[in-house]
Amino acid sequence: MVTNVTSFARSGLADFVIQRVTAVVLALYTLCVVGWFATHSNPDYPTVTGFFGNPAMKAFSTLALFSTIAHGWIGMWTVGTDYIRPHYFGKNAIVFRLTYQAGCVFALFIYVLWGAAVIWRI
Repeated sequence: MVTNVTSFARSGLADFVIQRVTAVVLALYTLCVVGWFATHSNPDYPTVTGFFGNPAMKAFSTLALFSTIAHGWIGMWTVGTDYIRPHYFGKNAIVFRLTYQAGCVFALFIYVLWGAAVIWRI
């Protein structure tokens, strides 16, 4: 059966693209923050809070937070499906994998709430 390689449905291509896009977003965010600190010698608290309190920087930080979550989820899901298999865990592999994935979802949910509270001071 021939499938369309550019299809995002059930081919792994969507995960590949999301991983690459989120990696670029995180690299740009890192360069932005490191660049800012590199160009500001001895920044004090009001200067740093002014930088991170800027609405554009808050939006960029939120994008970086969601990129981290998406990037992490795909990585953790891949690890779970690759290594928590019946070959290693026997007939209870599905229970272990679902427990692992539920734990990952819970942790990522907490990270989103915590990150949004820090960024937006909720």
